[in-house]
Amino acid sequence: MDNRKDVHDFLVSRRTKVSPAQAGLPTYDDKRRVPGLRREEVASLAGVSFDYYARLERGNLSGVSEPALESLARVLQLDEAERGHLFDLARMAATRVRAARARKPSPAKVRPSVAGILTGMTGVPAYVRNARMDILAANDLCCALYTGVLDQDRMPVNLARYVFLDHRSTGFFLDWEAIADDVAGTLRGEVGRHHRSRAQRPRR
Repeated sequence: MDNRKDVHDFLVSRRTKVSPAQAGLPTYDDKRRVPGLRREEVASLAGVSFDYYARLERGNLSGVSEPALESLARVLQLDEAERGHLFDLARMAATRVRAARARKPSPAKVRPSVAGILTGMTGVPAYVRNARMDILAANDLCCALYTGVLDQDRMPVNLARYVFLDHRSTGFFLDWEAIADDVAGTLRGEVGRHHRSRAQRPRR
């Protein structure tokens, strides 16, 4: 759930309710264009940069620290219920970001030029795969060679998943152990290069 509008509305409404006098700021009898505190005043009182607070007020609470939230609650003079609501909004923002990061990446697309080359290779079986061992495309001869494994309508197919989790693979490959060693080595190398990427997990 995207709660950025809720965050924006809440922070703006609370900022406008705190007068400079209540915040301990001098006013010098100037005519203020906005009720309550200005954004730069909130940022200064909370000990954060103006850009940082502006990002928060735009609704982006993802990654905000607990001390920053406490400072904000103090400056905006939130009561216990309002403080709890602010922390709830921050937790919802963090959950939204985690959910977005956890979504499976969309399958890579084979460029039309590469697909054309693949189709033109009529005398040799050939396929295109990515570093995660997803076979993204294959020519007709390759699909014929890998009958029961590759299908033009079921791409991508993860080769590592087939080798290690499909019992048919041991009968399909004449030297299954050598193939398994190659696949495992490729996956180890890729994980070493991108060890933080969720996308390196074989797709189901």
